[in-house]
Amino acid sequence: QVQLIESGGGLVQAGGSLRLSCAASGRTFSNYAMGWFRQAPGKEREFVSAISKSGTRTAYADSVKGRFTISRDNAKNTVYLQMNSLKPEDTAVYYCAARTARTTSYTSTKNNEYDYWGTGTQVTVSA
Repeated sequence: QVQLIESGGGLVQAGGSLRLSCAASGRTFSNYAMGWFRQAPGKEREFVSAISKSGTRTAYADSVKGRFTISRDNAKNTVYLQMNSLKPEDTAVYYCAARTARTTSYTSTKNNEYDYWGTGTQVTVSA
């Protein structure tokens, strides 16, 4: 079992930045590929970014590419999402997720492939 707790959300003006953190506990963090997803009101949960358990491979949704950066610190059991140049359409609840990874380069963009989820952190971007 892995427990995930997100933090760092808040209210920011368009063009601003936020850094989300997701702290993991319960199992060996370095065994897990991690992902960030988001869900806006009335919309489906969508993929944002993912990182392999080694941190050597990353993936991004087209909508955030070039603006968001995912990273992880296995020594601190934490994955981060640096969000720059925020837009009102980035407003959503952001969730981190984890799944056991068999290979060091494994990542997934599909929410049904993740086993563990945090409870989310709200990000609101004002125009």
